[in-house]
Amino acid sequence: MLIALLVLVLLAGLTIGSVGIPYTHVLSVITGSGTAPQTERTIILDIRLPRLLLALLVGAGLSVAGVVFQALLRNPLAEPYILGISSGGTVGAIIAIGFSLGTFMVPVASFAGSALVMLLVYSLAHRRGQLDTDTLLLAGVMIGAFFNAAVLLIIAVFNQELRNAFLWLMGNLGGASYDAIVLVAPVVVIASMAALFYARAYNAISTGDEAAMQLGVDVKSVKRVSYILASLVTGVVVSVSGVVGFVGLIIPHICRMLFGPDHRLLLPASALVGGVFLIATDTLARTLLSPAEIPVGAMTAAIGAPLFVYLLRKT
Repeated sequence: MLIALLVLVLLAGLTIGSVGIPYTHVLSVITGSGTAPQTERTIILDIRLPRLLLALLVGAGLSVAGVVFQALLRNPLAEPYILGISSGGTVGAIIAIGFSLGTFMVPVASFAGSALVMLLVYSLAHRRGQLDTDTLLLAGVMIGAFFNAAVLLIIAVFNQELRNAFLWLMGNLGGASYDAIVLVAPVVVIASMAALFYARAYNAISTGDEAAMQLGVDVKSVKRVSYILASLVTGVVVSVSGVVGFVGLIIPHICRMLFGPDHRLLLPASALVGGVFLIATDTLARTLLSPAEIPVGAMTAAIGAPLFVYLLRKT
């Protein structure tokens, strides 16, 4: 059902926009029948399709990372951005924008910043050969706050590039390309499959580290590998989309309510629902004030925050 929903949302995203395209023309372009005008083929294949595919990968990656972090930390508020990883990526991207290093260097610098924060948080939380989840969460929050302050300082220094910097801070899929998809897709797919491999271990860890060890789970190894995988996914996603918040927080909660806490089902369900959510949100963002465009990060926050408050009061 979720896969069918994903296909429907993808088709809707291909038809809806500042230039409306009939379903029949979209299907003819996808199937290669060649009956659609060349202008519509260009819009579908070169503009909308890469953007929708990137939204699918970003939404799926952030949702899977959110599930993993919530399982490792046993904290329902844990998500990719609360651990400071996105803040490091934002600093790297804005430095590249401020020094006009070129379009290609922006995602490279963003990933480098995310990797730096990942290593820093992990090293601070690693004590006496064990990964302290409480320290990990606190270190992520504090380092994230520091890097957020650094973002404001850098923007103040490079005020001529304010517009590009703020677009990055609010999340933006307007620069989607097949090159970005080739960069993101292998990381998201491989990391998601690896997380699914650890699904039973996450179920055990959710009951407590001691209980998991009694069940034969190598908690230390699982936490180390999972943290690196989830951080890697977040870093790669931030490098191409900017800061898209609330996806890694709200989607795991929704899927847990719909499908239960078993990570064998929760992980793939979150990936699909996260992809559907971000495709639908991005489609709304680019059509609501067409031809102007709302940053997708602003839309996810506007939708996610009230929805999360509702879920808190409801359950």
